Amino acid sequence: MLYAILAAGEGSRLAQEGCEVPKPLVRIQGETLIGRLVRVFVDCGATRVVVITNALHAATEDYLRSLSLPVPLDVVVQTTPSSMHSLYAIRDYLKVEEKFCVTTVDTIFSEQEFSTYVEVFGKSNLDGFMAVTSYVDDEKPLYVQTADDLTITNFCDTCEERCAYVSGGIYCLTRNALDTLSRCIEQGQSRMRNFQRQLVADGLLLKAYPFSKIIDVDHCSDIVKAEELIQEWQ
Repeated sequence: MLYAILAAGEGSRLAQEGCEVPKPLVRIQGETLIGRLVRVFVDCGATRVVVITNALHAATEDYLRSLSLPVPLDVVVQTTPSSMHSLYAIRDYLKVEEKFCVTTVDTIFSEQEFSTYVEVFGKSNLDGFMAVTSYVDDEKPLYVQTADDLTITNFCDTCEERCAYVSGGIYCLTRNALDTLSRCIEQGQSRMRNFQRQLVADGLLLKAYPFSKIIDVDHCSDIVKAEELIQEWQ
């Protein structure tokens, strides 16, 4: 399976709080956020890894190009206005394989849970398998509305009926999703959550996969929280 990392954001909140390195290079237990993701993907059998980073922080590109991996690593440098636009910028790489997994660079999750998640998706006939969690640790969470069998029926900005989970920023998708993505861009839509809503509207079969906890590293305080979680999972 192909894996992709969306790392083109500015990381402005961390910078405002005094963080001196770009968000992808923030270290959690001695390992950079982006380096951890790449390692996990390779451990899960990645055939290729694609990363989009912005043109504002050359250090991230330099770090990625210094890595020696057993699989190809494609680095796309482009500053984009949203994660959805970042995904669109690497769409040609994603077309190469039927299934792919995309994560935001700042997501922290259990490696064991992630391994099972991608394994289940690889054997499924789903159009999309979205990582979710009941642990809400986001300033603007995206709530996931599901049926009893965890089929996703909607994505909501507020907690509605049958919204037991929030999105975790990890998306397993098939090439079918790229047509929806292109239409979203053509229509002038923005934000990843609107793309996800359109996937449902287009009739793609999406299911939720619950993780115990997923957090994003948006603030300096999240670094400590992330290290504690990783220690808990080890």
